[in-house]
Amino acid sequence: MEIAPCERLDIISAPSGWSCLCSDLTELILSYLPIVSIVRASSVCKFWRSVATRPSFAARLSASKKPWFFLCGQNNVSCANNQAFGYDPEIDEWIRLPASLFPHISQVENLVGSGGFFFTTSLSSHSSFCYAPVLRATWRQTQPLRFSRYSPLIGVFDGGGDGMEFKFIVVGGVQFFGGLVDIEDKLAVEIYDPRLGSWELCPPLPSDFSQGSRLSSAVFKGQFFVYDVFSGFVSSFDLTAHEWSGVQTLRPPGVLFSFLVACKEQLVLAGLCSVVAPQGNSFNLWKVDQQTMEFSEIAIMPQELLNCLIDSDEDSQFACLKCVGHDDLVYVFNDSPYGVYPAYVCEIRGSATGCTWKKLPHLPPPVNRYHRMISFCSTVPLASVL
Repeated sequence: MEIAPCERLDIISAPSGWSCLCSDLTELILSYLPIVSIVRASSVCKFWRSVATRPSFAARLSASKKPWFFLCGQNNVSCANNQAFGYDPEIDEWIRLPASLFPHISQVENLVGSGGFFFTTSLSSHSSFCYAPVLRATWRQTQPLRFSRYSPLIGVFDGGGDGMEFKFIVVGGVQFFGGLVDIEDKLAVEIYDPRLGSWELCPPLPSDFSQGSRLSSAVFKGQFFVYDVFSGFVSSFDLTAHEWSGVQTLRPPGVLFSFLVACKEQLVLAGLCSVVAPQGNSFNLWKVDQQTMEFSEIAIMPQELLNCLIDSDEDSQFACLKCVGHDDLVYVFNDSPYGVYPAYVCEIRGSATGCTWKKLPHLPPPVNRYHRMISFCSTVPLASVL
């Protein structure tokens, strides 16, 4: 059998060898690279870029790449001191994000991240709402929200069709008007469809979640879960039927505060527990049944790691602990103002292998001082960086 030129073992020229690879094999090889390296590789030649921009390649990456952890610091005195970082778990490195991602950050009072997007709302313009992919400075402004909002819960979910469409749900976050709170609509819910360019008003969040509640949220299997960090109240919104479930209480014994996280195959509750023992408090993870809200413990942070997250027993230090996660990764960190922002990640594995904890590297210097730290965990769609 005659051997084709590109199959000979005496190939001397590396470039000619690469050029002989079929597109499917090139796609497979590129898929093993981290996101940053794929972006660089796509600039090498037209053929590699054509492979990197294929829908099949994007689908392969979405199924294999771990989500990034994002930290965005806002300085109330000078927007020039705002900074943003993304942690790529595949290379165990922080990447400093360009300031161009936030061209109008000084004009907004609120920045939120979720599901591969940044969102901004502005009270000065009453009901402004903008969004942009996490790594691309292409901000789009929607039609105005019906209600002015500050720090709303925002979720991104599949909008149907070919699976490439998405919708946004915005829950709560209504702020004061002239010193008076809008009592009637303080728990308002709206859904935005980018294809239609319009908002749909939905049933409000149950009244058990008061205006002063500190809430976390999770999109999981067609439901948008809202969880009260301190009381343990939880309710879910059916993203198809547009109905809220009854309010239940999800609060393991001894929990001081906790956060609800949507992982790949399960809901996870992560929280600080008061323990009557020599070592003091503990940080625990529980698996939560979506239907019954029953829970079972799956991991406890090693005590020495928890001690590194807090430098005193003051309540303010514990209150600075935050938790976000996605796709079997749960990040726990301290966002104390002017701190060094220590962080750890827990990878949730199968029952046979348990969970593993790992310390994240320090943020790349210089790190400015911030008055507010925004954090979230998200996959990075390749389309947002190519």
